[in-house]
Amino acid sequence: MSPKPINLLFLCTGNSCRSQMAEGWAKRLGGPGIHVESAGIEAHGKNPRAIAVMAEAGVDISGQESTKVSDDMLRNADILVTVCGHADEHCPVVPGAVKKIHWPLSDPAKATGTEEEIMAQFRATRDEVKARTQALLTELGAEIQHV
Repeated sequence: MSPKPINLLFLCTGNSCRSQMAEGWAKRLGGPGIHVESAGIEAHGKNPRAIAVMAEAGVDISGQESTKVSDDMLRNADILVTVCGHADEHCPVVPGAVKKIHWPLSDPAKATGTEEEIMAQFRATRDEVKARTQALLTELGAEIQHV
């Protein structure tokens, strides 16, 4: 009998960008021993620029849903990763067995400038999320698929 998968939950304010990227990377990089979800304190819908920059990296997140965090998600999580300060500060109470990690990622959706400058911020966030996700999966001893 194979061991129970690690339930990994990424939490952001609106589950539209950073947590969506993290979910996509964890699903792409993690092996069968990882179950991944993302959610928000609220659900704002998916950010088209996040979908675009992830597609550039070969990861399709267009089918993921923007969802509001539920009690069941929190109860079932083994590890909760907050990817923004707001979510970290306003995170609902998590059960004591859940390991909570905070990644203070900047919000590319707040980037200003030309379209190319804004997209550069999205790409930088995508790459930072990938690096952090790879490091987390390695720490968890999960099988990493290199891309």
